[in-house]
Amino acid sequence: MRIFSYQPPEGLPPVIYQDDYYIAINKPSGLLSNPGRAPHTHDCALTRLQAAFSEIYLIHRLDCDTSGVLIFAKQKKAEGALKKQLQERKVKKTYNALVWGIPENKKGTIDLALAANPDDIPLQKVCTQGKEAITHYTLLESNNEQNIALLELRPLTGRTHQLRVHLDAIGHPILGDPFYGHNAAKSQKDRLCLHATTLCFNHPFTHTKITIETPTAF
Repeated sequence: MRIFSYQPPEGLPPVIYQDDYYIAINKPSGLLSNPGRAPHTHDCALTRLQAAFSEIYLIHRLDCDTSGVLIFAKQKKAEGALKKQLQERKVKKTYNALVWGIPENKKGTIDLALAANPDDIPLQKVCTQGKEAITHYTLLESNNEQNIALLELRPLTGRTHQLRVHLDAIGHPILGDPFYGHNAAKSQKDRLCLHATTLCFNHPFTHTKITIETPTAF
């Protein structure tokens, strides 16, 4: 099992959306979404929001190294309602990623099942006996001189490390990823270049379409 130091950025993350039922933040890279097992990982986005707003419930997670839109519920019934939409794949999430190499196709779908890697916890691996994992990607920009590309990613499923493993599996690891990819890609940036740009859902209580966006951080 890998052991890593945890030194999260300080302060309450910027609130980018709020109503009577939900609150969304722009989570910085390096901050856990929810508490880890070790005592020093109790400090996270969830506990900071609970300290500031009291009744707050976790709906979904972003990897510690991933930045961007992260939404929480202010009420228990609101938590259950949006989690149900997530389970039914009605919540649309979009990410941007800087990757090593330029994909041959401008658009594509990665359909590779994933499972935990028991030999290297907490990493994941492609496994035919794993859980279904599907990611759509679109090439937004490319830089032939640096051999890097900016991709838009739209996951249909929400497996652990899904985007990171999928892109590494097709030969385009995310820059700055300490877990996956080759050393040349890992050393390109000082952070994981993966950002949750957009989250879109139908509000369970106001019955309006809600789109929460935040600019890519890299």
